[in-house]
Amino acid sequence: MSDPSVLDSKIPDKLYFRIGEVAELAGVPSYVLRFWETEFPRIKPKRTRSGQRLYRRSDVSLVLTIKHLLHERRFTIQGAKKHLRARSVAKSSPPAPDAQLIQVLRTELEQIRDLLK
Repeated sequence: MSDPSVLDSKIPDKLYFRIGEVAELAGVPSYVLRFWETEFPRIKPKRTRSGQRLYRRSDVSLVLTIKHLLHERRFTIQGAKKHLRARSVAKSSPPAPDAQLIQVLRTELEQIRDLLK
């Protein structure tokens, strides 16, 4: 397996996946998925009335990312948790402004100020 984003494109276009389908897509046994649910609270498959797990596409993507971290990048469970938390925080934070853009804006503002004097 390579980059998890490449694998996301290989996820079939459907709303829900049964645990066997997810296990096959990820290349791990079903019991591993059940274990990962206990370790990674963001994996929350819905349950049918009969108790079967139904994974959403976002769950499958997260499973593929976790597998990539654990198997290819050789993270520990704790390391993978930390990495996912950091990535989540980075995605929710606004991007840092570009230094060059700031300088251009500052120059423009100074020119406007000088015109108003």
